[in-house]
Amino acid sequence: MRKRTREIAMELLYQSTMNEKNIEELVDDYFEDNHEDLREDTDLKYLEEVLNGVNDKKEQLDSIIEKYLVNWKIQRVSKINLSILRLSTYEILFMQGIPENVSIFEAVEIAKKYSDETSGAFINGVLDKIAHQEKGQE
Repeated sequence: MRKRTREIAMELLYQSTMNEKNIEELVDDYFEDNHEDLREDTDLKYLEEVLNGVNDKKEQLDSIIEKYLVNWKIQRVSKINLSILRLSTYEILFMQGIPENVSIFEAVEIAKKYSDETSGAFINGVLDKIAHQEKGQE
């Protein structure tokens, strides 16, 4: 259930970069449009927590992510990859009960599914640095 919910979270975070809707509207639209059957198979508590958390801490997350981009600016990162990085960085730094390696593995799998072939390694590298260097600074 959590794996699919992560994908939904990434899709909604991506959509939030493309339009002005708030989180609640995005979630409602997602399930009303063509995914109503997914609602009961979705961890709605996790979805709401992660979407609101990423939204509330977006500037902080982007600052952390950019710190670990080698020869890149955050504006150059594709919106899909940025959505994956924001989601997983939030999980790693702010959510209890989710092992870092699970967040990273799932992010890499989502990148392989939704982005290009090099994105998995890119996502893995950035998140691994964040997990090892930012966690110790809390």
